[in-house]
Amino acid sequence: MSPPAARLPGAAPTSTPAPPPREEPRPREKPRAREQLRARGIAALTECDLLALLLGSGTPGRSAIRVARVLARRAPSELAGWPLARWLRVRGIGPARAAALTAAFELGRRALDCEPQAPAIRGPDDVLAQVRDLARARREHFVVLLLNARHELQCRETISIGSLNASIVHPREVFLPAILHSAASVVLVHNHPSGDPEPSEEDLSITRRLVEVGELVGIGVLDHVIVASRGTVSFRTRELL
Repeated sequence: MSPPAARLPGAAPTSTPAPPPREEPRPREKPRAREQLRARGIAALTECDLLALLLGSGTPGRSAIRVARVLARRAPSELAGWPLARWLRVRGIGPARAAALTAAFELGRRALDCEPQAPAIRGPDDVLAQVRDLARARREHFVVLLLNARHELQCRETISIGSLNASIVHPREVFLPAILHSAASVVLVHNHPSGDPEPSEEDLSITRRLVEVGELVGIGVLDHVIVASRGTVSFRTRELL
């Protein structure tokens, strides 16, 4: 074994160099709105994110996200009513961004105005327009049309699908969806696979029962319409309600 090397007088003692200090991991930044839009979809974005997307970029010393945070303190309905001049008063928004924001909110307003109106149910013809498919059905379907206070159709609910000759209907099944949808009134509809639309004694009996239950729960039965391949019968028109 070789003897240890002699240390020269005045020389500094040798030592193993210390490892460099470990860098602490940087906190992960929140993904930008555009990245979140691609990854999670538009519904996942906050109002601040949406405004930042519209702004695109800010001005020197004032980023888009900073401007968006200021704007997000206000209700979207308030921002939607701002004219061009009001947007220009916001620090960090120039003429181009102000014009884009004004146009975006105006497009949203026009889109709402163009939404199709819910069909109004005023009589048997309006009912038939919603249930034409039942006239040729081979089994008996019992359907309820749920209406709002303006007699506009909210939705159509199929309560039961029976055999060739009959369906089983319980008042609970008829009025539960009406209660859940806060319907103001209902129209009862069922078909006769036989092709003959004339109401049977069972049809008259269940209709009277449903009218009574409707009065108890505060949801009126406006009509009961029977559809068949050979015609349509309205209980209200026949004065059977």
